[in-house]
Amino acid sequence: MSKKILIVEDEKKLVGILKGYLEQAGFAVATASDGQHALAVFRHENPALVLLDLNLPGMDGLDVCRAIRKESAAPVIMVTARVEETDRLIGLELGADDYIVKPFSPREVVARVRAVLRRTEGAPTRAQTHTAGDLLIDLDKHLARLNDRALELTPTEFNLLSVLMQNPGRAFTRLQLLDQALGDTFEGYERTIDAHIKNLRQKIERDPKNPRYILTVFGVGYKFAEDAE
Repeated sequence: MSKKILIVEDEKKLVGILKGYLEQAGFAVATASDGQHALAVFRHENPALVLLDLNLPGMDGLDVCRAIRKESAAPVIMVTARVEETDRLIGLELGADDYIVKPFSPREVVARVRAVLRRTEGAPTRAQTHTAGDLLIDLDKHLARLNDRALELTPTEFNLLSVLMQNPGRAFTRLQLLDQALGDTFEGYERTIDAHIKNLRQKIERDPKNPRYILTVFGVGYKFAEDAE
């Protein structure tokens, strides 16, 4: 069965172009032209990925992303004409996995969709379970738990946590984390990682401002604590 992509975009011509390219690439496509309709379609269709324009009539795309994240970890790619770093960081902090800035090539969009889905569904080659204190990550089952409670992590957050937990004590630069957790097809900037780490800390740390698991290495990046208990 073809994976379904939900396009949330109010420019009809652009929707038609993206729909054509995605269908040619083997995806099924659902569409919505505003935020409220997007949430209704999302709940009914349960898409594998959402292409979400930020500049929507009525309900803003950031609000749509926020609502999606309250009920699902489905990957979200923001599509935006906003080039300011602040706008991109807000979207990433809300749980978006990637972003594409207009104008763009439809082929680039298809490549990004495939890359994000590969990150989401890529299975490890051998069984791997890692624990630290009350935190557990199972790479085979693509599952993370804290105090025996399943964590609702986005694909990007899960990949970041898995890289860090597999290498306790190792300091990663932001660029290294971009490459290892998001892959070389991701064309983001290094500060993207800060937004994802902030989200991860909110979900796994007892006190996100004084983390015991994911530590900041000043002047370098981040590392997972060697002696987390």
